[in-house]
Amino acid sequence: MGEILVLVDHADGVVRKPALELLTLARRIGEPSAVVLGAGSAAADIAAKAAEFGAAKVYVADAAEFADQLVVPKVDALTQVAKAAGAAAVLVTSSGEGKEIAARVALRLGSGIITDAVDLEAGDGGPVATQSVFAASFQVKSKVSHGTPVITVKPNSTSPEAAPAAGAVENVTVEFTGNAAKVVARTPRVSSGRPELTEAAIVVSGGRGVGAATGFGVVEELADSLGAAVGASRAAVDAGWYPHSNQVGQTGKQVSPQLYVAAGISGAIQHRAGMQTSKTIVAINKDPEAPIFELVDYGVVGDLFAVLPQLTAEVKSRKG
Repeated sequence: MGEILVLVDHADGVVRKPALELLTLARRIGEPSAVVLGAGSAAADIAAKAAEFGAAKVYVADAAEFADQLVVPKVDALTQVAKAAGAAAVLVTSSGEGKEIAARVALRLGSGIITDAVDLEAGDGGPVATQSVFAASFQVKSKVSHGTPVITVKPNSTSPEAAPAAGAVENVTVEFTGNAAKVVARTPRVSSGRPELTEAAIVVSGGRGVGAATGFGVVEELADSLGAAVGASRAAVDAGWYPHSNQVGQTGKQVSPQLYVAAGISGAIQHRAGMQTSKTIVAINKDPEAPIFELVDYGVVGDLFAVLPQLTAEVKSRKG
């Protein structure tokens, strides 16, 4: 089987869950190898975690450029490792940065790219990716026909499964090309204590039906009881009720959690494009004709301000 490179996304010395999902998927199409960049003193722990989830090799590169410059140093490293290893495919998390890295790597390798895959399987001539297209109205299977396939995969596309492997560490020296935007200052983001929206296993979103910024209180209470992230529709964001960074939809973030709860969201196609690949969808809306009910697994016709507090109380009672 060919060597499948997985770019390991990490933060504060901890491997992000989507990277473990990629390693799990990589085992379906070849032999996984992890690529760990700019981890500093945490590289050994990250390499051990990657090995726990199936990485036969772990390529490690560390340099100031990874922290001081944007995107390009990671592109340099991943491209050079892919060429040296003769990789059969390269997998990257479908995030804003991940898709930019993947596109640049594909260009340098002279290869095709597939973005926002939700599943991978082995096929004749290379991996076959499943994608949701046309605002998630259809699913298609795609394959790169030329070069080393570079594929970005949406978080929560599979459940991480441990499969201990050798995890042999190989230190890599990268030749940087330069010409990258430099980081001149950093301001830590204030943590809400909730999961990252695009990585969360459960998302609770509010829309126009919450009525005002204060209306998101019941949405947040349910999210916190479930350990979920909070999302918002474009209508709620445009009204100034919730930050743009929490917008779910075609012009916001695309999520694919195990459970998506839509409260007071009508279900316009732009919103559906950002959440339709969720495994289980629950909607609460007082309009029985709301389009959101066309795609849900469970629907509740009712006032969200009556339904959500009851649901929150039930969740807390079962946990306690």
